[in-house]
Amino acid sequence: MATYEYVCSRCGPFDVRLAIGTAPRVYGCPACADAARRVYSAPGLSVTSSATAALHEREEQAREAPAVVSEVPPRTRVERHPHPALSRLPRP
Repeated sequence: MATYEYVCSRCGPFDVRLAIGTAPRVYGCPACADAARRVYSAPGLSVTSSATAALHEREEQAREAPAVVSEVPPRTRVERHPHPALSRLPRP
């Protein structure tokens, strides 16, 4: 999916997410349904790690369709292991 920019003469700029190569030159404005022309701008390309890209993708999905929590998750207990040096200390 790619984000395409359009400008409506009444409402101003808006973005549309469409499959790559399928963006028409004119698109209907979501606010007033008037014809809006496509605007060309520099692409936002950057070199990021796969972990950062995955984090951005997950954040984007959460923004569009947030997960709904209906109850508090159960509390999990973390098993604590004593430090090995404590076994060498003198006992009363």
